Amino acid sequence: MRKYRRFKIVLIASVMTLVVAAGLIYANRGTLSALGYDLFLSDKVEASFQGSYKPLTDRPVVEKPKVSEPFSMLMLGVDARAKERGRSDTIIYTVIRPDNGKVLMMSIPRDTYAEIVGKDKQDKITHAYAFGGAEMAVNSVEKLLGAKVDHYAAINFQGFVKVVDTLGGISLPIGKDIVNKGAEHEKFTVKANKPSYTGVEALNYVRYREDAGGDMARTERNRVFIEALMHKASSLQQWNKIPEVLDIVGDNFITDLPPSSMNELAKQFLQTGHEVKSYTLKGDGKRMGKENLWYYVADEQDLEAVRATVALWMNPNTPEDQLVVPGEKDENKEQSTGTSGVVSDSKQPAA
Repeated sequence: MRKYRRFKIVLIASVMTLVVAAGLIYANRGTLSALGYDLFLSDKVEASFQGSYKPLTDRPVVEKPKVSEPFSMLMLGVDARAKERGRSDTIIYTVIRPDNGKVLMMSIPRDTYAEIVGKDKQDKITHAYAFGGAEMAVNSVEKLLGAKVDHYAAINFQGFVKVVDTLGGISLPIGKDIVNKGAEHEKFTVKANKPSYTGVEALNYVRYREDAGGDMARTERNRVFIEALMHKASSLQQWNKIPEVLDIVGDNFITDLPPSSMNELAKQFLQTGHEVKSYTLKGDGKRMGKENLWYYVADEQDLEAVRATVALWMNPNTPEDQLVVPGEKDENKEQSTGTSGVVSDSKQPAA
C-alpha cells in the first residue's frame, strides 16, 4: 500500500502543472506521506525536471517563488510535431490556493479571438504560443482576462503518447468511430468502444477536428483525455514505473516554477483536502475578416464575470463560500428549490 501511495504522490509532482486538478485527487495523504515523499521521491523529481525550468525573459526571475499563497498558473497543452514550436491546443488559467486546497480552472477555447500581445493584432489566441512561445501566450492571456499570470507550464502532448503506452493504455468514452478525413486535415480513424486506447489513438482523439461541436468540443476532449490519463495512473500499482514516467514528462515539459518549488507545492497538497472548480469561457463561433476565417468570439458579459471570478479567487481574504464559478450561486439556488442545475466542480474530501 505504501508503494501504491508513493506512485500516486509522484504523479502530482510529475504532471501537476498541466493537470493540477487531476493531480490533486491524490492529495491529503497526511504528514507521514509527506515525509515519505521527501525520503523517496523529492530528489528524483528535482533531477527529472531540472532541464524543464525555463523562466520568462521579460520578467524578473524569482529564485524561490511563494507557493503558499493564492497564485495563478497558465497551463498550456502544446501539440508540437518534430522540432516545431506548435500551438497551445489547451489553455487553462488556473488559480491555486494551497492553504485550503481549492483550485479554479478557467478554460479558454483555442480559437478565441483576442489581442496577441507583441504582434499588435487580433487573432486566435492559440497562435500566441506559435508566434512567441510561452512569453507571448502568457502576455496575451493576461490581456484577455485582465489578470496576472504568476507562472506557466507547457507540456507537449507528444510526450503523453509515451506516458499512455508506458501505463498500458487508457479508457476513453468513444461511442462512435472518430474519422478525421477532411482535405486539409490529418487523416486517421479511432475505433469506438475499445476497452483501451494507445497513446497515438488518445492523441488523435484530442486532435479530432471534424465534429459539430467545434472548438468547445475539442476543449472538452482535452479535459476528458487528461482526466482519463490521471485515472489510469491512479489505478495502477506499478510503482516501479515512476522513474520512467518522470523522465518522459520531464523531457516534454517546461515551466518557470523551479523543481524545488514544485516539490514544496506537492508536499503542501499532500496534507490538505481539495476541491476543483472548472469553467469554460462562453462565446459563439463566427467567420470574420478579409479571409473569412472562423473564430470563437467571447461573450463580453461572461468575460467580465470570469474576470471578477479570478479576482475573487486570487484574493487570499475571499471567504470560501464565494469561491465559485460564474452562475454557480444561481444554480445552487435552483437546486435548493427543487429545479435542476449543474455545478462544475470536483470535490475530494480529506482521507
